[in-house]
Amino acid sequence: MWHSLWSYHPRIGYTYMPSVKSRVPFETGGYRVRTNAAGFRSDREFTQERSPGVYRAILFGDSQTAGDGVSNGERFSDLLETLAPGLEVFNYSLTGTGTDQQYLTYREFGDVEHDLLIISPYAENVRRVNHRFLRFRDASGQEVFYAKPYYQIEDGELTLHHIPVPKRPLTKDTIAPEDAPHVDWGAQISNVPAALRPVVQNEGVRTVLKTLGIRDLMQKITKTQPVPDYDSPDNPGWLLLRKILETWIRQSPTPVLLAPVPMWTDIEGTSDPSDYQTRFRELAADTGCHLYDAIPDLWAYPSEERRKFRFKHDLHLSALGHQAMALALAPVIERIMREGRADVPASEAATTERSGSMVA
Repeated sequence: MWHSLWSYHPRIGYTYMPSVKSRVPFETGGYRVRTNAAGFRSDREFTQERSPGVYRAILFGDSQTAGDGVSNGERFSDLLETLAPGLEVFNYSLTGTGTDQQYLTYREFGDVEHDLLIISPYAENVRRVNHRFLRFRDASGQEVFYAKPYYQIEDGELTLHHIPVPKRPLTKDTIAPEDAPHVDWGAQISNVPAALRPVVQNEGVRTVLKTLGIRDLMQKITKTQPVPDYDSPDNPGWLLLRKILETWIRQSPTPVLLAPVPMWTDIEGTSDPSDYQTRFRELAADTGCHLYDAIPDLWAYPSEERRKFRFKHDLHLSALGHQAMALALAPVIERIMREGRADVPASEAATTERSGSMVA
């Protein structure tokens, strides 16, 4: 999404510009964006008090959950309200953010009345929390890098850095050498031989590979794991993401549903999601939160249909992808709603909702 729709925030980095209606150019021709006064994509304001009889969930994530590529009403957060009677979802997701920024968004805006906290980290966020600068393109197409708040684990505790968040963007030429290892350069190169990494990082090369479909073909052939940070419970990247999520979950006064959004390679079966599934199961078991693993439900669709869950060139969830996520999540949330209304503690919930995909 264009950076021109963002508004600087000293602790999160940015929100969307408040009270905006805009059409964002996209490969499909464009999609509609509307924001509320709080600076989040929504067709309504986020009120402090919920209406009687309404079960309110607040949702946090990045561009997959915010809905890059689709209009507000096509997002799974909005579709959930039509599938689960009595449910209201406030979507606080922000394009381009890491789980660290999403946690900070919760701390800044999550004090509205709510019954359920839904945390939906995109699986790739295990890389993003380890970055201190994120790569974007502004309205003119220029590649720029913005500082973000970031956490480190020091003496077993999270310490927050880059506060207030530096406001001025950087370019490749102005990034300090000592910051270069902490920059998101825009290419997943963990498993790429060192000699080829400069080629893979080249913007022109990436565009050609994407346009010709070579990226997808190579992924199908090699089945490369795009985020090996999940391979081990002791991986530094995972340890940081886990610490942030664990802290967030334990601080929540309401039940928490951890609902990671899988990467396209996991949805389409061109990479093995078992490591990332294991890490999130371990986290849920240790914190007692609800966990929804979308993989079993999404794999129930034929492979040719799963390919339509993203766009032809862009990797975000398409309208069909959002529909599939909403249909899978709705019965999970409805169950939690029933438990909450019956005053059943989340820790006493049964372990299976459907297809073995819901654990608590």
